[in-house]
Amino acid sequence: MVEDDAVLGLAIEDALLEAGAQSVSICPSASCTLALLREQSYEAIVLDVQLNDSEQGWEIAELVQAMGHQNVKIVFQTGNPDRIPENMRELGPVLTKPYDPAELIEALKKKASPGLLSLLAR
Repeated sequence: MVEDDAVLGLAIEDALLEAGAQSVSICPSASCTLALLREQSYEAIVLDVQLNDSEQGWEIAELVQAMGHQNVKIVFQTGNPDRIPENMRELGPVLTKPYDPAELIEALKKKASPGLLSLLAR
């Protein structure tokens, strides 16, 4: 999970663990996220779009795909969904903050969206 609000990050972590997630990593920045992605792969990424070190957190979704993590489920979370470019919205559902954690759990149960390269090949 990529979230720079520590309280919100812990609340979402609790919801994910209660829903059956085996583990949750919390990164408060784009740089932390990229470092973790170099070390291991993940089944899903819950991505805050506006981070302290990146006004365009959706770029992380592009990098996830470029790094070869093609089957990662991506869920965007933001207080301003209109700032996410349309082509990025195709990579995963967008939840508008504040949202019910049950919405996140439902979004994560859905099949992963196709990767950016697949979308460009259309």
